[in-house]
Amino acid sequence: MSVKTTEERTINEKSETEAPVSHAAVPDKKAVQPKRKKSKSYAGLAIFELLAILGLGCFITWQNFIEPQLDDRKTVPASTQSAQQEEPQVRTRAVIEKEESFYQLSGKKILMHDDTYGEIYMPVFEDVPACTLDLDNLITRNGYSFYKEGNEVTSIAGIDVSEHQTSIDWQQVRDAGIEFVMVRVGYRTYGGGNITLDANFRENIEGASAAGLKVGVYFFSQAANTDEAIEEADAVIDAIEPYDITYPVVFDWELIYGDSARTDTVTVEALADCCIAFCERVRSAGYTPMIYQNKNTALMKLDLPRLKDYDFWLAEYNDAPSYYYDFQIWQYASDGFIPGIEGEVDLNIAFKDYSQPDAPVQPATTQNESVPVTTPESTTAATTTSTAAE
Repeated sequence: MSVKTTEERTINEKSETEAPVSHAAVPDKKAVQPKRKKSKSYAGLAIFELLAILGLGCFITWQNFIEPQLDDRKTVPASTQSAQQEEPQVRTRAVIEKEESFYQLSGKKILMHDDTYGEIYMPVFEDVPACTLDLDNLITRNGYSFYKEGNEVTSIAGIDVSEHQTSIDWQQVRDAGIEFVMVRVGYRTYGGGNITLDANFRENIEGASAAGLKVGVYFFSQAANTDEAIEEADAVIDAIEPYDITYPVVFDWELIYGDSARTDTVTVEALADCCIAFCERVRSAGYTPMIYQNKNTALMKLDLPRLKDYDFWLAEYNDAPSYYYDFQIWQYASDGFIPGIEGEVDLNIAFKDYSQPDAPVQPATTQNESVPVTTPESTTAATTTSTAAE
């Protein structure tokens, strides 16, 4: 057994204690390097994913919001391109407002009769103007209605026509005491949704104007949304541009009975939106907008508080209207007979002369004692037309 000197033991102890430290230091340095590289790769991947998400978001925003608006501005119907080149026309898109403050109830009720439920009551909207006519002044004789104030007839006699009336002798119509006519410009089919112009609308407008009648127009709508309502308004505006239209341009949206229609599922809210879109488009083109509807559909389907600012054309076939709210034209019969027209025709009276919008309704020169169509005291011609109806 050899004996180590003190110096040898010291050297051996140093080598035994320092060697592990030296061996441990080398692997630690090598182990740090891969961790730094892995952290950098994760950061690069995160940046790439963020840029991809931002790019995708920009693409979706452009495709769904910005590009359609640019397309709407660029797209011009072929029928209006030539006219716009001569004189630019501005047509606006309505801002649709929907507020709960529209619906203020007065506490009154409207009694109605329904085929299914019998008697039903509907609340009265306080902020929708009520009818101010004195119904005692409404008189019906020999199938013709008129409104008198004092000893004077203040209503204006009118009719509405379409291609269903075929050829019309407008001078005979004027001589019979008719002063205004509402001409159908066109309609949208309730099945396929195609816009079609009335075959006789030009002939009717030109003939009525030449005979001295005041002319308004209407469009039979089957719009299912605001874009379609605006499309219908544009079709009307383009069609009547050459003519002097002094009476309203009317939105005539109707329910289809006895068949399924593309508008069967249109909601109350959507219908009100369509009315506003059509009327504001018409107003922006310089015409007076109006809404046509029968009594029951008006009360059950129209959102009247949202539509109260538009004039109303009421269809209710009675000796006197029972519609609670205000209206400016009353269609009181669908089976009238007027000289110059073969077959039946709708009869109307207006309580406002739209050809003079700033003036009150004045007694019309033709609605006097000598005109049998609108005067009860003289009934010769009226009796003739009533006999024809029988």
